[in-house]
Amino acid sequence: MENISVVVINLNEEQQIGHLLEDLAQQTYQGFEVILVNLDSDDITCEIAKDYQDRLPELTLHKMEGRSVSIGRNTGASLAKYERILFLDADIRLSNDFLSRALNKLQNQQLEVAGIYMSAKKSPLAHKFGFGMCNLGFFATQYFFPTAVGACLFSTKTVHERVGGFDEAIVLCEDCDYVNRAAKTWRFRFLPLTFEFNSRKLEQNGHVKTGLTYLKANMRRFLFGEIRGNQMDYPCNHVKTPFQ
Repeated sequence: MENISVVVINLNEEQQIGHLLEDLAQQTYQGFEVILVNLDSDDITCEIAKDYQDRLPELTLHKMEGRSVSIGRNTGASLAKYERILFLDADIRLSNDFLSRALNKLQNQQLEVAGIYMSAKKSPLAHKFGFGMCNLGFFATQYFFPTAVGACLFSTKTVHERVGGFDEAIVLCEDCDYVNRAAKTWRFRFLPLTFEFNSRKLEQNGHVKTGLTYLKANMRRFLFGEIRGNQMDYPCNHVKTPFQ
């Protein structure tokens, strides 16, 4: 299997980052580096991450000013030394065999770009229903208007460079825009795998309100193009405070 660069973007995730790094340390396949891009955090995330450098020998920390998710992902991709890239948010969880299974499926299906479905095993029933509806939407739209979750997204350096990376002017659905542009040249599909999505946004903003926001956003994207600037209200504006 090919080596892979895992780009993790982080903002004030001292309560979560250890769980993800532990998941990575326990992967059955260890041919990867980890690039942790710290988006101007003011907590002890980096100190926690340093404790994993013995168990993750290819772990590097990069501090940047500002809190833009797109800039963070683009920065991580520019530092990646392997062709295959996996973008992750710092508050997700992965099964121990996630990388080995994903890389096998990417190779077998000859995919450059791929999304991963969301799991909410520990979430309330209403949240599970919401995630199920989102996954159904991901499955259906992958064939004509791809959408994806940037919290767990596969790409390559070649794809990333040729599409110009994540559009730093887009404040909502920048991950969907990324895969939609990539799919115009490369085949995009969702892998039959899941990652554990942290449902704090749903708990803080309401799962119905959040779901309707993204439904409205993607309908607007489909009809009128990408959402830039303040074209649409976003209750959890992740340009200013991602993951909160």
